[in-house]
Amino acid sequence: MKKYKRIVIKLSGEALAGKGGFGLDQGVIEKIVKQIKAASELGTEIAIVVGGGNFWRGRSANSSMDRTTADHMGMLATVINALALEDALETAGVRTRVQTAIPVERVAEPYILKRARRHLEKGRVVIFACGTGNPYFTTDTGAALRAAEIGADALLCAKNVDGIYDSDPKLNKKAKKYERISYMDVISRQLTALDPTSIQLCMENKIPIIAFSVTVDDNIKKAVLGESVGTIIC
Repeated sequence: MKKYKRIVIKLSGEALAGKGGFGLDQGVIEKIVKQIKAASELGTEIAIVVGGGNFWRGRSANSSMDRTTADHMGMLATVINALALEDALETAGVRTRVQTAIPVERVAEPYILKRARRHLEKGRVVIFACGTGNPYFTTDTGAALRAAEIGADALLCAKNVDGIYDSDPKLNKKAKKYERISYMDVISRQLTALDPTSIQLCMENKIPIIAFSVTVDDNIKKAVLGESVGTIIC
């Protein structure tokens, strides 16, 4: 029996790029879609907030660029990923809708909360693009905000790393992985898995966060069923 009826999956742009680190890896996307479909078939209502880091890393890509301009470019990059993911899900037989926080009505619906909830109730996967629609906010914060707005039971952070560590496991082979950690410990220890604003939002709304690797088959389904995957922040 599934533990969570309605979830938000925060899917990083890097996860869609695969080992190449840039652009879209169709093989990786198909594997992710297979996981999403399996979770949907449990009767889980699924919303996805997708990042754009596989195309644009904000001002880190051009430090002299105006922050607002850089952030808007990043938001538009998430639309590319959302449309690619929508196409792959529809091809797999999963009914899907894309909603954007910045109006791009020729290719997607504008974000309307009541419409999003209605799509979820009808069993459609809803992909939210453009983050919050505002500069200076990360996709993590956008995911936490959407989770609170739609009344999600959990926020699943699907990354290329299999959980949250006390230091970067790529740089420190002795890095310790947390199985469970509190919201406040993540903030106080300045762990960089998610930004503090997103943690604060989830804490205020009592939304557990599950951080895990999307590269492992069935991890999304296992998380929905309440099985131990990655790290849970609660």
